[in-house]
Amino acid sequence: MRRITRIATVGIASAALALSATACGGKKSSDTASSTEPSAAIAYDVGGRGDQSFNDAAYAGLQKAETELKVKGSEAEPTDGEGEADKVQRLTELARKGNNPVIGVGFAYAPAIKKVAPKFPDTTFGIIDDTSVTGPNVANMVFNEEQGSYLAGVAAAKVSKTGTVGFIGGVEVPLIKKFEAGFTQGVKDTNPNAKVLSQYLTQPPNFDGFAKPDLGKAAAQGQLDAGADVVYAAAGLAGSGAIEAASAKGKWAIGVDSDQYNQAGLTKYKDQILTSVTKDVSDSVFDLIKSVKDGKPTTGEIRYGLDKDGVGLADSNPKYKEMTDVIAAVEKAKADIIAKKITVKTAP
Repeated sequence: MRRITRIATVGIASAALALSATACGGKKSSDTASSTEPSAAIAYDVGGRGDQSFNDAAYAGLQKAETELKVKGSEAEPTDGEGEADKVQRLTELARKGNNPVIGVGFAYAPAIKKVAPKFPDTTFGIIDDTSVTGPNVANMVFNEEQGSYLAGVAAAKVSKTGTVGFIGGVEVPLIKKFEAGFTQGVKDTNPNAKVLSQYLTQPPNFDGFAKPDLGKAAAQGQLDAGADVVYAAAGLAGSGAIEAASAKGKWAIGVDSDQYNQAGLTKYKDQILTSVTKDVSDSVFDLIKSVKDGKPTTGEIRYGLDKDGVGLADSNPKYKEMTDVIAAVEKAKADIIAKKITVKTAP
């Protein structure tokens, strides 16, 4: 049976943890990783497992490693309103228990990995969505989110009947601005007269914009009321609220990170999920775990773009597959980006 470690700061009630456990049916715990069996660990970002998006994609990579590589997996959840010291403690505990690699899911782990990685030189530390922290045992798994978002912009502009579409960012940070920049450029290159409504849910250091669906729902409702008939949310768990709002109005939603059409927690809304901007977080996690198990740990920057199918646009919705003109426009844009005929902006 799969062994999972969950670590939380003692005495702090975690709303994100409670939500994640509810969404996933809870998780089993064990105190230590086996000293004789390979083990790998992931420490989740805001929202935790069960976000139907970013964290769940990382979890899928860990699951794959457990199945195919016979590696035991450990998971560690975030706590509500935690600080850097909590992340440092979490990563330290995971490394002390013999997990290798230890992967921080999200750029928020950069300061903690900078402190912890030098103390465990024989452990590989992975971080997703960050290149600011480097070291001989640090792997930076990063993506060209702007490229996938450009394709979403093309699709949104093609299906929009009002000429108004919406972008919702969870927290206004440079990473999410890449999503906005690519989406807006894709919309405008396809329909110069289109209008893009952009809104961020929270400002750092408040990261609730990645964790609270009600914030995403309210923002999407506002954009829909203002005439948007397609809404793209890059907001983690909060994005599920935007999908719900679009579905209730019979308008299109565009998912993010995972293929949200296939997420069990979003089944009742999936008919209105036109497509999703996918990031191959799952394979990035799996590949790093495999490199460590093979005795050749990957370090440094590992970039995933359209050219390597590291980002893309999902086509799981049968309604989308029927839109041959939309698919043709998306495929042409993809080919032009790969051929460097189109350079996608990384900032609005």
